[in-house]
Amino acid sequence: MTKPFGEMLRRLRIKNGLSQQQLADKLHVSRPSVANWEVGRRIPDAATISQIAQILDEDVAVLLATTAEPDESPNVLLIDDNPIILDGGIPVLQDALPGAHVIGFSRPMEAVKFFKDTPVAVVFLDIELGRTSGLDLCRDLLQIKSRTNIIYLTAFREYSFDAWDTGASGFLLKPLDAEDIRRQIPRLRYPVRGLL
Repeated sequence: MTKPFGEMLRRLRIKNGLSQQQLADKLHVSRPSVANWEVGRRIPDAATISQIAQILDEDVAVLLATTAEPDESPNVLLIDDNPIILDGGIPVLQDALPGAHVIGFSRPMEAVKFFKDTPVAVVFLDIELGRTSGLDLCRDLLQIKSRTNIIYLTAFREYSFDAWDTGASGFLLKPLDAEDIRRQIPRLRYPVRGLL
């Protein structure tokens, strides 16, 4: 799986003088979870990686970048401030896009940092992100990398006209549905090899 993440986690944990059990206690997970991450059997979700970054005093984008699959699978981001939508949406995206590496973010600024440092093929972006407007965030992301596909996610149809003015590639209503996602992929403004 993703050994680079595990190797970095182990190195940072030791550098910070923590045992696997101590790190597990700080993250409120089991010691075997940490052990599985370190040997590359599993990787934690983006929210847990963010906590790890804080505990081990490392840039979250650096840690997230080590989770990318070595086979050059396209990175797909899900940005939504609702943890329930995020936790439920990631498996739906993984099911719909089995050739992609799906990464979820609940904090827009962490997503932007990762986006700047890592190739991203598609961003599924909530429009209402607390104090942050997904419409403005879309414009910011496209200023950074203009050839990125951004598909809006929202529970409100009335956003559709505003959404198209931002240069987005698509628009989906919540809740996420694998079949709806699959229908969007052939319509992407910038086709991505390996998504289907």
